[in-house]
Amino acid sequence: MKSLFTITLLIFITLSITFSCKKKDTNPDPAIQAAIDAAVTATRLGVEAEIGKAIPNLNIYIQTPEGSWFSSSAGEGYQPITADTYFRFASNTKNFTSASILNMQEDGWVNLDDKITDLIPGSNIPYVPATAMWDIPYKDQITIKMLLNHSAGVYDVDNDSVPGYSPYSYTAVTQYYEPDHQFTAEEMVNQLTINQLSYFEPGTGQHYSNTGYAIAGEIVGRIYSLHAGTTKHLSDYLSDYIVGESTPVPLDIRFPYLASDQDLPSPYSCGHVLVSATETNEICSYNMSAQVAEGNGYTTMKNLNTYIRTLMKGENVLTTASVEMMKHDVSTASPTYGLGCFYNENLGYGHNGARVGNMTLMMYDPELDISLITYISAIDEVDFLITYFAITDVAYAVREAMGYPGKPKE
Repeated sequence: MKSLFTITLLIFITLSITFSCKKKDTNPDPAIQAAIDAAVTATRLGVEAEIGKAIPNLNIYIQTPEGSWFSSSAGEGYQPITADTYFRFASNTKNFTSASILNMQEDGWVNLDDKITDLIPGSNIPYVPATAMWDIPYKDQITIKMLLNHSAGVYDVDNDSVPGYSPYSYTAVTQYYEPDHQFTAEEMVNQLTINQLSYFEPGTGQHYSNTGYAIAGEIVGRIYSLHAGTTKHLSDYLSDYIVGESTPVPLDIRFPYLASDQDLPSPYSCGHVLVSATETNEICSYNMSAQVAEGNGYTTMKNLNTYIRTLMKGENVLTTASVEMMKHDVSTASPTYGLGCFYNENLGYGHNGARVGNMTLMMYDPELDISLITYISAIDEVDFLITYFAITDVAYAVREAMGYPGKPKE
């Protein structure tokens, strides 16, 4: 079952890293660029020393009040990328889904505190279908806000073992045997109904759930369809209201939902799963239809930086009041996750993502007005956490190299 285990990891995870290349973006200061390049390369070399394998590429795009910089460091046998290289940013997608629902709330189309069984405002249509397939545990207790902050208790059939597919997830096994399977939110939710799966009673805990976000994405599609008078998907709303040409900050960011839409535009970065010192699985094309609303997005590092920076500054589609709602209260131990957003000390607010051999971090620090995107195009099958922490380690290292506060003292 080695190959199935590998496929399962591909479906869960996202980060990148690589061989040394020094790229200047918009700021001409060579001393700062050299310091950033050195920090990125040192981080990559440290990861390679720990896992005993070459990292395809480790990258950062950082913007401060003084300017923007980019650096890519590539491991032996690989090439660096650029700030305009397309890549899959995985669970950072959750932030876009949350932004969609918050924007809909600003327009009076939805209320975060509504139950998912309530009617869409101004209609006789419920937020989720009133059908047997959607008869999930605690359905009438789950609010839309709970879906976004992972407190709904919705079981994750994309990450956790499901009866009949154990010890793997429903999506992992289904896609292993049928790579081009067209997933729907309804079929994934139906696994919760069939097996009556739940983590806990809604509002009594927090548990990260891709399936919870699949439900949120379905809600966006149903609301938008009602207002448009024709069938719409979450991807349509994202294009029309969040990132497309007619939005406040137009950006080339895409969210494929069809099983047939598997390729990235050129130039693109493939993901890599490091199986051993001599074996690497490279993933360039992939069916992302099982990850709609929670992990199907792709763009460039420059675009993703512009998105998180303008969004969190209240200069994009959301008002500052909605942005504050998105954040979680850092003065309390719980909840640890806001609405598609979390907080890291000395990095600020944002999200991360891991999927098919790519890992990404996007953050905005409001205290110092610093935004950054880090990306590693590899995950290690044996020592996953080492490659996982590389995306935060390189962010802290670069901040320190630029004279800003870095990794907090333990």
